Amino acid sequence: METIIIQSFVSMAIMGLVFGAGLAIASKYFYLEKDPREEQIIEALPGANCGACGYPGCSGYASGIVKDGLPVNACIPGGPAVAEKIAKIMGTVAEEKIAQIAFVRCQGGKEEAISFANYDGYYDCRAVFAIAEGGKGCIYGCLGFGTCTEVCPFDAIKMNDNRLPVVNEEKCTGCGKCVSACPRSIITLVPRSKIVFIPCVNKQQGAVVKKICSLGCIACGLCAKKCPVNAIEMVNNYPVINEEKCISCGYCATVCPVKLIIDRKAPRKTYIIDEEKCIGCTICKKNCPVEAISGETKQKHVIDAKKCISCGICAEKCPKDAISMQK
Repeated sequence: METIIIQSFVSMAIMGLVFGAGLAIASKYFYLEKDPREEQIIEALPGANCGACGYPGCSGYASGIVKDGLPVNACIPGGPAVAEKIAKIMGTVAEEKIAQIAFVRCQGGKEEAISFANYDGYYDCRAVFAIAEGGKGCIYGCLGFGTCTEVCPFDAIKMNDNRLPVVNEEKCTGCGKCVSACPRSIITLVPRSKIVFIPCVNKQQGAVVKKICSLGCIACGLCAKKCPVNAIEMVNNYPVINEEKCISCGYCATVCPVKLIIDRKAPRKTYIIDEEKCIGCTICKKNCPVEAISGETKQKHVIDAKKCISCGICAEKCPKDAISMQK
């Protein structure tokens, strides 16, 4: 028995030496020299390993930039500052990328939306969704179990007392992890500069929505009818904003009977024209989308406060800086 043990030990030792030598030789002959720029890029990246760039971690993205020519501005958490550093390493120019944040398209929490059943199980939206879609009355609404908060690598989403996710815009990097995790596609990415939002995705008839949620879109179409630039269209009982047409005036938020639409500039005030600065060029009058400005060429112009929708276009266009918001 002792002889067998000794022979086995010797055999294993010899095999270990042979395999070790083989690996050493293979590593020498098959060694691929790593581009030093990869390490430099990894040092420049924030190290979040969030995967928002589309590659598995920062090292994968760095390798993709060097080997596959990936864009240098794909790191969302890093933003323009990191893009500039990587561009300098690669000897290229970083193109400007629109900064985005996560936006929750639902206002129907436990106080506003009804539930048909109580869930008692694994606290995860995806698990709840698999069981009768969570039992919530609105088949489009937020399930409220906070999976988005769990996957966020930057602690930028928290659940409030109403069981709705709230995004911390200062922390949010727009990585999109929460977007991918939401089983009902409630969360989406929008430009940080966006001002007007419609936080509802329910496409049912208004009568149905009224029964299940007090803050759901009732498909009345007033926002589309009243939009001064025809930037809103009703599609399958749901208002869709044409971002190219939208002037962010927020007028749709004032006419919405449910008070659903969010205007980040609210409350707004009307604009006034400084008579001393006004030269009567008529530029403001020509650009006003609701014809709220009157006045002849080379004469002082006046804004009708009842017609003004506070879009601010006149103030932007005025060459003499004669228009300002009323104090």
